[in-house]
Amino acid sequence: MPSRATLVVACLILVFGGVTAQAELEKQAVDFQIDGEPHQGYLVWDNAFEGKRPGVMVVHEWWGLNDYAKYRAEEVAKLGYVAFAADMYGTGKSTDTADQAREWMQAVTVDVEEWRNIANANLAQLKAQPTVDPDKVAAIGYCFGGGTVLQMAYGGLDVLGVVSFHGSLPSLPKEDEAKLKAHIDVEHGGADPFVPAEQLALFKTRLDEVGADYVFHEYPGVKHSFTNPGADKRGMAALQYDENADHASWENMKTTLERLFR
Repeated sequence: MPSRATLVVACLILVFGGVTAQAELEKQAVDFQIDGEPHQGYLVWDNAFEGKRPGVMVVHEWWGLNDYAKYRAEEVAKLGYVAFAADMYGTGKSTDTADQAREWMQAVTVDVEEWRNIANANLAQLKAQPTVDPDKVAAIGYCFGGGTVLQMAYGGLDVLGVVSFHGSLPSLPKEDEAKLKAHIDVEHGGADPFVPAEQLALFKTRLDEVGADYVFHEYPGVKHSFTNPGADKRGMAALQYDENADHASWENMKTTLERLFR
């Protein structure tokens, strides 16, 4: 005959195991248009949480809306938020070719206002979800996406804050000073060759000049794309995964989101 302790443990496994089994990520493609062009984002949420909750927009690297961007959205959803992996290029497309990625990225970034408009159209899809509290929304981005979320902050888009992971670091334009209200969290690799020292200095100077609400975390010796475990397979010397920086930057993001949404 099993002991009483064994029965108690078995009951606990049944009770808590059942809860765990029922809780899972819901994933949904979101089709929409921007200026008549088709786009497809990726919405993720944990169905263990009920009611409205904060939303986080996740902006992809220059490769497009690939599995890595979707993975990051899923990890955000596990934190209890509704995550929306944005589609900045259209039709949810992605590539493994640097030349194609560069072409798509430049087509978006050549016009800053249009760049922000595309981001804002994606943001609107997130805020419109019935499970999202539209007053508690933030954006995070990687590489090209890191630059995108900074442009969202500079343009005064309706987010409480943004987190840029190994992003381009455009300096705040004079004409946008009054628009900047969002908190900025920058997670930067100290050996990122895509951000020259002069550009980095100007980025910080401009934010300091206007008294921006920002934090800057730099990881010495760390290259571009340090959060992506697949970076080393790209065959580009500038890209390298760094496990320690990946984990530290993720923890910083979690702290930032908790602060913004409390």
